[in-house]
Order: sequence, then C-alpha cells, then structure tokens
Amino acid sequence: MTRTVRFLLVLLVGLALLTAAGYVALTSTTRSWFERDLELRAQLAVTAARQSLATNWTSDRARLAQTLTDITRDDRIMAAAACSLEGEELATTASYPAGFSCRSVLERMRLEAGAGATSWSMTPELPSGRIELSVSTLTEGPVQLGVVVLVHDLSFLTRREATTRNLLLLAFFVLSVGASLVTLLAARLSWKNWTLELRRALAGGGTQEFQPLVRDVKSLAERLASEHDREARGGLWSPERLRATLTQHLQGERVVILANREPYIHERGPEGIRVVHPASGLVTALEPVMRACSGVWVAHGSGSADRETVDAKDRVKVPPGEESYQVRRVWLGAEEENGYYYGFSNEGLWPLCHLAHARPLFRAEDYEHYRRVNQKFADAVCDEVDSDDPIILVQDYHFALAPRMIREKLPRATIITFWHIPWPNAERFGICPWREELISGLLGSSVVGFHTQQHCNNFIESVDAYVESRIDREAHAVVQGPRRTLVRPYPISIEWPVHWLSQVPQVAEARAAVRKELGLADDALLGVGVDRLDYTKGIEERLSAVDELLTRYPQYRGKFTFVQLAAPSRTKILRYQELNDRIEAVAAQINAKWTNGTYRPIVLLRVHHEPAAVFRYYRAADLCYVSSLHDGMNLVAKEFVAARDDERGVLILSQFTGAARDLTEALIVNPYDLRQAGDALAAALKMPPHEQAERMHSMRRMVSEFNVYRWAGRMLVDAAEIRRKDRMQGRLSLFPRGEST
Repeated sequence: MTRTVRFLLVLLVGLALLTAAGYVALTSTTRSWFERDLELRAQLAVTAARQSLATNWTSDRARLAQTLTDITRDDRIMAAAACSLEGEELATTASYPAGFSCRSVLERMRLEAGAGATSWSMTPELPSGRIELSVSTLTEGPVQLGVVVLVHDLSFLTRREATTRNLLLLAFFVLSVGASLVTLLAARLSWKNWTLELRRALAGGGTQEFQPLVRDVKSLAERLASEHDREARGGLWSPERLRATLTQHLQGERVVILANREPYIHERGPEGIRVVHPASGLVTALEPVMRACSGVWVAHGSGSADRETVDAKDRVKVPPGEESYQVRRVWLGAEEENGYYYGFSNEGLWPLCHLAHARPLFRAEDYEHYRRVNQKFADAVCDEVDSDDPIILVQDYHFALAPRMIREKLPRATIITFWHIPWPNAERFGICPWREELISGLLGSSVVGFHTQQHCNNFIESVDAYVESRIDREAHAVVQGPRRTLVRPYPISIEWPVHWLSQVPQVAEARAAVRKELGLADDALLGVGVDRLDYTKGIEERLSAVDELLTRYPQYRGKFTFVQLAAPSRTKILRYQELNDRIEAVAAQINAKWTNGTYRPIVLLRVHHEPAAVFRYYRAADLCYVSSLHDGMNLVAKEFVAARDDERGVLILSQFTGAARDLTEALIVNPYDLRQAGDALAAALKMPPHEQAERMHSMRRMVSEFNVYRWAGRMLVDAAEIRRKDRMQGRLSLFPRGEST
C-alpha cells in the first residue's frame, strides 16, 4: 500500500507542478507575443501618419491633434500625445492620462533606455487597469522633431490570461479527481495490511523502520513545548529574569567582561572630578547587563582622573551610588594606544569590516602593539577570575587575539566573543596581512557571536578559506582538534525600560524646552540624528537629504530644522579630522542656501551629550534619521523607539543597518539615494498620528521583548549548555589550570 500511495501522491504533485509550469510558460509566451504585436502596431500607426504629423508638428496644433485622434481609432490604442524633445506637450487626445506628462515620460525614457534611445515602452498599472505606454521618435530626414506617445489598452491580455488559467485549472481538476479515485481504490484494497504494520511499528515490536522517526518527532515536540513553556513562564526579559537565569544555569557566578571602552569615565574639570558616560553603542548595551549580573568589567582607563579614583588593584566600583559591579582599568602608554587603538583597530580593522569606501591601512608596528595590548588585557582578565572555569565575555574587534590568549591560561573557561561590527566576506577579509592570526585568536572562544546570520556565514567562509579546520555546517561550528567553536547570531538591543528616561521630562515638556533652546517656534518641525563623528554613519548624506527635502518640498522651508548631535571621535586620525571639516562645510553650505532671517535648517552640535540629554532630543523630535552606510546593528534607532512612550514620531532607517531587520515598521531607505531619503523625510513629516502610533507601537513591542537582557540571557544559557556538555564528556578534567589545549 505504502509504495502505491507514494507513487500516486508523487503523480498528483507532478500534475500540479506541470500545470503550474504550463500556465507560467503559456502566459509568458502569449504576453510577449501580444506586447510585440502592440509595439508593431504603434510603429505602423506612427509610420502611417508620419507625413501628416511632420507637416503639422509646429505649424498647426489643431490638425496635429486631429491626426492623433485618427491614430486612436484603432480599438487598442486608447490615447496619444505629441511631445517636443524638451518635454513640451504639443497636442494630446482627450483621454490621454494626466499622470504621464511629456516631461516625466521623456525623463524616464532617457533614464532607463539611455539618452540616444529612439523608442521605449513601459506597462504601468492604472485604477482602470493595465496599459502599455510606447514612445516613438518622429524624424524628418536627419532631424528629430519630437516623440509620439501612444497608450494601449491591455485589458484584453488580462481576459485572455484568465481564460487560459481557467482552462488549465479545469484540466488539473479533472486529472486530480481521476488520480484521487485511483488513490482511494488502492488505499481501500491494502488498508488492512497497512494498519496492522503501522500498529506494530508504533508499539515497538516486530519492525524498527519507524522507531527513529518516532523518537525524533517526540524529541522535537518535547523540546519545542519546553522552550515555549519556559518563555511563557519567564515573561518579559528583565534584570531580575537575567539574574535568575544566571543563578539557575551558572549557579550565580559573576561574569567578566573585556571591552576597550569603560562604562564610566572620570574626568578632571574646573569643578573637580566628574563622571562621564561615553557615546558608545557597546556601553549602551552592556552596562545594564553588568548592573544586573555583577562581576568585573576590564577596560582601558582613558579618563584624566581615572587613576585618582581606583584602588590599589586598579579597580573602582560603579555605578556611582549603586556600586553593583567593578571596573578594572588597564593603563596604556601613548605609543601603545596609538598603535593598538588608533592604528590597527581603527585605521585597519574598522574600515576593513565596513563597506564605507575607506581604504584600510595596515602597518606591522601597529599590529605588534595590537598583539601586545591584547596580551596585557588577557592577563588582566585572568587576574580577575575567581574559578578555573569562569564565564568571560570578550567584546568587539579590539580583542580578536585575546580569546586564544585567555584560553592558553584558562583552558576550562567558557569564552563568548561578540563582534559588534559587520564581518566582511572572505575575499575582503583576506586583505588583512594577519588574517590567520585574527581568526585563530577568535577560535579560542567557546562561542563567537555576531548581529546577523549573514555575518556568521561570512566568518565561517573566512575560516574555511584561511585556517585549517573542519566546518560543521549543520551545527554552525568550527572544529579544531578536540575543541569546537560555535558561531551564532545574537542581535543586540538595549535595556527595557531605559533607566535614563526617569531623568527626562515628558514629551510635551521636552518638545517645548528643546525648541526654546534652539530658538525655534513652538510649532516648528524637528528632526534629530545622533552619532559619533564617523564616516560609516552617513552624516554627510543625511544632511544632503535635508537639502533635497527643502529643494523638492518648499512648504517645509522655514519650518523644518534638523539637529545633529555629533560626538567627536578618534580625533587623532587624519581621516576623522577631514570628516569633521567636510561635515562642517556641508552644514554651512546648506544653511547658507536656505537661511532666511533667524531660520537655519541644520543645527550641528559637535560636543559630547550625556544620555539624559540625548533622550530629551529623542522625545522632542518629530523624526529621527539613522543613515548609516554600513552598521552591525545601530542602537540609536532602538533608543529613539524606546524614548517615544507617547507612540509618536517617525524613524527613518538605513537599509544597511542590522536594526533594519528588526524595526521593519520604520521608513527604510538607501542613504545613498538622496531623492528617496528626501521623500522619506517628507513622508515622515506629513504622516498622520494614527499611522505614527501604529508603526511605533509595533516597534516598541519588538524592542521590549527582544531587549538586551534577552540578548545576554541567550548567550549565558548557551555558555551553560557548553559547560554541561563538556563536563559530561569528561573533557574538563583533562586540562588542569595552567595547561594549554
């Protein structure tokens, strides 16, 4: 019975596929025939009337219109127009669609077919149905007089396609009924033997054919049910749930984080020592995790008063007043910082990993500093652990070598490395002279995490291309000897709710205060951008989009102002100094173009803003534009969404950010396309409140559910699972502390 049923099912599916393929092929062929027929009709119609058209082209527009009317007597030519080469409308028939002006048709023809094209066609959809619009050039000898635009009715194509579809569906129905009857007959004849064998298989006796399938299905069902129940019981991810997860899976062990940037910087000023919060997406994401989990954050001590605030072991408790975890500061000399941070990390790896048209610079002396500094930080991490198998989170491209270095001292450690920026394809990564060393360093991790699956795929391809290993593509893992490194996507997010919002006034008060500070009217429209001054953020393109808005939508001149909060970044690098000058020049040029009285469309604030001040601007703005040319995630987009508890405001988001995969209700744009970006700004400014609320409500739900605590929780649960499996396999006992793998 089983073979018969399978055969008949395959036959039935084959009939369906054959019918579908036949319909597609037949429809495509007939459509191309009909469209070619229409093109020939258009050419014949224009050729037949060429003499009359040429004679009356400029001398008698009434007769020219009559000639066009004569052309449309063909039952499939709906309307016609005569256009000059400059786009002037010389004559049209009464039914010519107003939406296809001569100028717009010629512009699109030259854009799609090229400046020298003599004929062109397109098939737009009108409310009344689909039409074909064809353009033919009218010449008199060697001289081009203009073009004739003909509008063809394609409704007959739709009718013929419907007839074809109905006939094919009828044929499929008849064949399906016949096959079904045969199937029922075969099933009836063999039903008894089939049911007996199935019962024996499910009971576990007599045959083993179905046992693996039954076990797999049962295991999958149990796993899915367990995961669903666990999520339902846990509710929204929060600091409390993250702490509970850490206690349940890791016995409450503290976490050690290694990151270049410290979460709190102590700076000396005229009024004494003050605490500064750096403008960093990494800090924005990780600092709430550390407050929830406690532990140690190992980072570069870069503040002017950092040395004055640490204890004898270079530690300081943070946050001020809460003191829920410690920062261990590592000191770097000027030469080390220049080579490791400004040189190899930000003149080499940063442009290598971002598709923002900047050439990476690699110098041997910079790499040597990078290697030594990675060793210094790895040693500091090993000093801070309190067990033989600690949980260590290594952050970002500054420490590609550190996981392997930590592994050599702590072979039983569970090391999760998260790469916060994109990972390029294997060919591009091959530019780096030390590609093998960087990959080998990262493979010292238990898990390597990225924002997106595409970045994971690129990393695995790079491993496959440049280092000796075995790729387990089913498990998304890299195997080297006895050690396995998992490669996983963990889309990062922000805390929910954002604790800074408790220090920020409500929307109405923030709107009034910010407009007063900027010297704007109470009803002025305000856009905001928040970034470090970096060439990957598309700030020049963003300001140019504002210029495009004011050029094409004059109703917003004098009413719309865009404020750019741009924290200075990496100012020792020449490329960043030049970027600062270019952005200043672009802003000045746009302001000079549109300034009227006290109005200026661009407000450029190139100073560091504390988080509370940034969130105040989020709440005051009518829109936020994130125009990154290439970004791993971009948390500014999620911060703007989190700030808008009034469910107002519009997010305009670059398609080249990881956030564009999560926040699909934003207006997604290509930041290089200034016209599209300008249109998006206009659409945001005129978007009705109910649509703003609908979009913002959906995005806020996404950010609240997939927050940073969930991000950290998933990684820590994966770390716990790795430790459990390692212990079950008895591997950990083979590596006492201090021995290398």
